[in-house]
Amino acid sequence: MAVCDLCPRGCQADREHGRNGYCGVSGELRVARASLHMWEEPPISGTYGSGTVFFTGCALRCVYCQNRKIALADLGEEISVSRLAEIFLKLQEKKAHNINLVTPSHYVLQIVEALELAKQQGLVIPIVYNTGSYEKVETLRMLEGLVDIYLPDCKYYSRDLAARYSNAPDYFEVASAAIAEMIRQVGTPVFEDDLLKRGVVVRHMILPGNTRDSKAVLKYLYETYGNDIYISIMNQYTPLEAMKDYPEINRRITPREYERVIDYALSIGIENAFIQEGDTATESFIPDFEDSVLL
Repeated sequence: MAVCDLCPRGCQADREHGRNGYCGVSGELRVARASLHMWEEPPISGTYGSGTVFFTGCALRCVYCQNRKIALADLGEEISVSRLAEIFLKLQEKKAHNINLVTPSHYVLQIVEALELAKQQGLVIPIVYNTGSYEKVETLRMLEGLVDIYLPDCKYYSRDLAARYSNAPDYFEVASAAIAEMIRQVGTPVFEDDLLKRGVVVRHMILPGNTRDSKAVLKYLYETYGNDIYISIMNQYTPLEAMKDYPEINRRITPREYERVIDYALSIGIENAFIQEGDTATESFIPDFEDSVLL
């Protein structure tokens, strides 16, 4: 991290010696929250919850981010690698079905060390890598053999949308290569007692007024991977305060917009999918990061 190139931004900040990268953080490991979480897809949350660890900072920093308080590095506690390993083990003790690493890419070096340490001390539940998919393939390869489940986004097909909302016009090119690497590592989905033990679930959250782009994302994923992945089609987009500067997406998606995308998914043959029903577009999906919880 002395010349950081862990993510596609390639900012080359000297994070090792305290400089902040594009991700907003230095090389010091910072965690905003670690707790059981019930709001993931059913085979990940299960009965007792997913053992989520929310890392401070983000290399993507989408303008509409639901975890904006930590993505901008405003919150988070500095911890050691050994403390992170201890958190993993405590989540396992609390009957978490998995360890869910949320926005982890800028800390991959420390996470690898913490996972290896925790596994030596008895960590056996699956490891979930939960990412916006703006990932370098070379960085993902550091995780081979350590991650069991990849939970990536595929946010945009359009370069224009990716540039406007994530300052990443190359998003689709980068994300599609990253998802291919994830599938190479963990293969097709494996379930045990209705819980996902291995595989890839690609998330796509529909943005207001952008059903055409959503259809392009789904078409690409299904034509490329068929039933070798699950696709989670999400309607939970929530316009937060920052959206006043982006009036075109300063609203929730309509039921008709969501239905249009679901109908399209069915029409092209998608079967392995998760959909959201009812009033899921609420802030109940957004943890209270002000109330920091570290086990």
